[in-house]
Amino acid sequence: MIVGAGFAGYHAARELSRTARGAAEIVLVNPNDYFLYLPLLPEVAAGVLEPRRVSVSLTGTLPGVRLVLGHVDTVDLDGRRVEYADPEGRRGALDYDRLVLSVGSVNKLLPIPGVAEHAHGFRGMPEALYLRDHVTRQTELASAATDPDERAARLTFVVVGAGYTGTEVAAHGVLFTDALVRRDSALRAMGVRARWLLVDVAPRLLPGLDERLSRTADKVLRARGVEILTETSVKEATSEGVRLDSGEFVATRSLIWCVGVRPDPLVEAMGLPTEHGRLCVDEYLNVPGRPEVFACGDAAAVPDLTRPGEITPMTAQHAQRQGRTAARNVAAGYGRGTRRPYKHHDLGFTVDLGGVQAAADPLHIPLSGPLANAVTRGYHLAAMPGNRIRVAADWLLDAVLPRQGVQLGLVRSGSVPLDTEMPEIARTPYDRN
Repeated sequence: MIVGAGFAGYHAARELSRTARGAAEIVLVNPNDYFLYLPLLPEVAAGVLEPRRVSVSLTGTLPGVRLVLGHVDTVDLDGRRVEYADPEGRRGALDYDRLVLSVGSVNKLLPIPGVAEHAHGFRGMPEALYLRDHVTRQTELASAATDPDERAARLTFVVVGAGYTGTEVAAHGVLFTDALVRRDSALRAMGVRARWLLVDVAPRLLPGLDERLSRTADKVLRARGVEILTETSVKEATSEGVRLDSGEFVATRSLIWCVGVRPDPLVEAMGLPTEHGRLCVDEYLNVPGRPEVFACGDAAAVPDLTRPGEITPMTAQHAQRQGRTAARNVAAGYGRGTRRPYKHHDLGFTVDLGGVQAAADPLHIPLSGPLANAVTRGYHLAAMPGNRIRVAADWLLDAVLPRQGVQLGLVRSGSVPLDTEMPEIARTPYDRN
């Protein structure tokens, strides 16, 4: 049984399916029926890609794997059973012989007044669709506003967290609002432009990546007019704006929270040893004292054998490879192959900055501009387990046609609270913007 179909869970299921070849029952429990290719989510929010392009069917790409739709909230380790709630709220239980926990992560919260009430995260499809509608709606409301202060507030967007996600959201977001303003005759006549701020307590953008990537991203964003506020934090959030620790109050209706992630709450609920909130495992991805239980991805504190004494970072690159290793070690327990420790040297990173701009260091060779963009898109197409032609077609259309900017109103603010255990599932809409 595999719990969670993120990068780790999906690739664990895929590897087990190939290895077992029908000789074992493989059950995948996940709240929805698709694998979300998370790195391209900022392009969904900016109207470059349609949502289904980054949503890969589980049943269509995992032959021999039985999908059970549900959110696991209880694991009985002694009884070897998991309990879950399906999308209609019905309870269910499943027994397992081997368990792979790959439940991933949720938005990281900080004890800052007003943030939980007024900020929105960026971890799942509902949040991306909400942001896409919200940005479009604020631009249209700004066009109709008669008060200059209200207009300025609606055209101000604050992104907190200048890591991988926050940097890409700001980079794509400013291009999106520029396109929306250009097509709006009233805003165009007033000569206004949307204001984007990227805030982080770190001294530079992309603090966890190579400084050369940081410098490239900083240069591109500043050239587009993004205000980068490093060594700065949010002190308070309200419905009218955010107050920074510098004392400045920024009037805005848009607070986008990208400060990081924390392991799924199921990890803490299991009562097993953790490190930095992640489930402790050995180099074989086994939970100590539980040889039938494996954990990988963001939920697991996997020892980094390339950096003794440290644990692997929470990245898709590691999660994907850990999922495959966990699958091989599960199979080894049944006599197919030999178990292997997890060891992976990172191959570099790519940061999509929108348009023809990107920052990349494949094999640690620094690249920028159109060449980096080509490498970045090539990497994503190679890494995606499906929908490659559709994604490439959307990129081509975006290059030659005007950006579409309509709000569908399908995901409202109350459907995507920041404090949620399931960012991949929208709550029943009940709030008004």
